[in-house]
Amino acid sequence: MMEILDCIIVGGGAAGVGLGSLLQELGVTNFSILERGSVGASFRMWPKEMRMITPSFTGNAYGMLDLNSVTLKTSPAYTLGTEHPSGEQYADYLQAVADYKELPIQTGVDVTGIRPQPDGGFELDTSAGIMRCNYVIWAAGEFQYPALGGLPGSEYGIHSSLVKSWKEFQGDEHIIIGGYESGADAAIHLARLGKKVTVIDRSLRWTLKGSSDPSMEISPYTKDRLREVEGGLVDLMAGYEAKWIEPADDGGYLVYCEGSASGDSRFVKTTSPPILATGFRGSLSLIEHLFECDEHGAALLNEYDESTVTPGLFVAGPSVRHEQLIFCFIYKFRQRFGVVAGAIAERLGLDTSVLEAYRQQGMLLEDLSCCGEDCQC
Repeated sequence: MMEILDCIIVGGGAAGVGLGSLLQELGVTNFSILERGSVGASFRMWPKEMRMITPSFTGNAYGMLDLNSVTLKTSPAYTLGTEHPSGEQYADYLQAVADYKELPIQTGVDVTGIRPQPDGGFELDTSAGIMRCNYVIWAAGEFQYPALGGLPGSEYGIHSSLVKSWKEFQGDEHIIIGGYESGADAAIHLARLGKKVTVIDRSLRWTLKGSSDPSMEISPYTKDRLREVEGGLVDLMAGYEAKWIEPADDGGYLVYCEGSASGDSRFVKTTSPPILATGFRGSLSLIEHLFECDEHGAALLNEYDESTVTPGLFVAGPSVRHEQLIFCFIYKFRQRFGVVAGAIAERLGLDTSVLEAYRQQGMLLEDLSCCGEDCQC
């Protein structure tokens, strides 16, 4: 007879390791974390030069958890000795947590389908065979699923997430489509290598103040770095939207752009494949049939970050949305770990008193009305 686990976590990244640690603390023993690559695999795929934009600093002794920690009493700053870890370094931190806590992680296991069962629970199709469980936490992340934004001619470009190192990227002049964090980061590293970069972005601002929500604006860390290269090798085409890419008759590529404010249009030429910093579509697209979605395509979740149409299926990580609230940074989405793990523990009849420590450290956010922009200056 097939074993039925209490819970299966899909994904061994920041959300998967963090929630696995908390389930373990709550006394859930019959669970597994399934990871198709290695622990923190998405972070190991980052370009070599990319760094965490949220700073790590050890403040546990003073009641302030490192912004990039995924569980209590740990700190990437302490473990790694750096403020802005690389992807490789951060994956090493996650592996260290997993090893220390002896989390039940199965690597090399790919989940290809989830089927709710008529009598409750789920069957998961995996590369290791069919598995059954009572609850599923989807924590598969976003980085491995590049979004091309429906841009015609995108096959002539290269998504920024597919670049292993900017030092190895050929060409002396480049066009980047998209000016948010990944686009700005690419521009910074290329400019530091002495290359001319044009960034095409719909926004009319870049280093200027806008929203106080860091999910809507580039980070102070990135703004500082942009100021170092602005006015020289980096040119921002603000307020322009790339409409398509086509090969130029005399070699290279043309990007056709339209100005949202100016109303004009133009072709911009580059000799190198345009860099597509167009974001990610998210792993939830793989199981979207198990969710009800809003008008923007975001999965609707209840107060426990559980699918509104598939009871027992929870979401953790950067895909979590609640109306206008976006939980796309580690210090944001870890606030919901206690909510998800607590809901599962309660349904399993377990003592949840350990969650009080998580509440005090900002990892049990239940009242979403307190979130939002509230910066006065």
